[in-house]
Amino acid sequence: MSRTPYRLLALSLAIALTVSACGGGEQEGPQGGPGQVTVATLKGEQVSLTRELPGRTNAFLVAEVRPQVSGIVAKRLFTEGGLVTAGQPLYQVDDASYRAQANSARAQLARADATANAARLSAKRITELAKVDAVSKQDLENAVAAQKQAEADVGAAKAALDAANVTLGYARITAPIRGRIGKSSVTQGALVSAGQADALATVQQLDPIYVDLTQSASELLQMRRELASGRLQDNQTLPVTILLDDGTEFAHKGTLEFSEVSVDPTTGSYALRVKVDNPDQVLMPGMYVRAQVGSGVRENGLLVPMQGIARDPKGDTTAMVVGKDNKVEVRPVNVSRAVGSKWLVEDGLKPGDKVIV
Repeated sequence: MSRTPYRLLALSLAIALTVSACGGGEQEGPQGGPGQVTVATLKGEQVSLTRELPGRTNAFLVAEVRPQVSGIVAKRLFTEGGLVTAGQPLYQVDDASYRAQANSARAQLARADATANAARLSAKRITELAKVDAVSKQDLENAVAAQKQAEADVGAAKAALDAANVTLGYARITAPIRGRIGKSSVTQGALVSAGQADALATVQQLDPIYVDLTQSASELLQMRRELASGRLQDNQTLPVTILLDDGTEFAHKGTLEFSEVSVDPTTGSYALRVKVDNPDQVLMPGMYVRAQVGSGVRENGLLVPMQGIARDPKGDTTAMVVGKDNKVEVRPVNVSRAVGSKWLVEDGLKPGDKVIV
């Protein structure tokens, strides 16, 4: 689209002066003589269309820390609001009783081992005696059965020791994921219970971070119709630009992860999710942002400067076009959306038209 000065006849001067009064680019000539205005010559071009959607940020991962054993909190081992790694100790629950249970299970295992060893030696001796018929067959069978029972008792004692050690390990509560931890809901000396409803703390992974957006279902249907008709080409794979609440552009681009498969019946909208790198953790969960998401590419689209389009009280749009013999005509047009400082023309204008701006 190019702009060139265009000299009009006196017949067009009155119309051109009206355009100038509305902010156009006309340069007024001598009274009664021809005037000079600026026109934009339209040409088809590839236009990437985006839609700006509202949304909220949400953590990439969220884990609520809860105790798996009951007891008194002996220590808090982290700094509130700090970064933690997966497996890092967060709380130490008093483990005296659990340690005693583990020691008891360990002693039971030692006893079972000793019993099994005695049964093994006894069975070996009776087996040798049975070969020379020095003992009855019943005594041999009883000795073999006692050996197997003792070995089974060893296995049960090992399992009991493993269970006791697992419970003892639960007394040290660790971070389930890497991320930033919030404030602690308990202090040293507090009583906690296994499976309690209230979390001790919450860990959130903020890099990357999700941005959950909403879009009208009617806009989705319109876009699908245009894609099906060939007027648009899909460009949803383009990076997503995030705009912060103060209007500034976030430094990192996002990628569209998925679109929800159902529409919210109360709002008539559906959800989209964008994943954004957040290494400096500028974005925090719950922040309001806007996202510019690609909706399609219009081949041979027509863009006209906004100052070239007038709107009457009814909302109808018109453009002043230089026609044949350099005469100005007012032409009704249909524009759909703003693309920067221009309107996207749907109907009423064609490539080569000269629009007064």
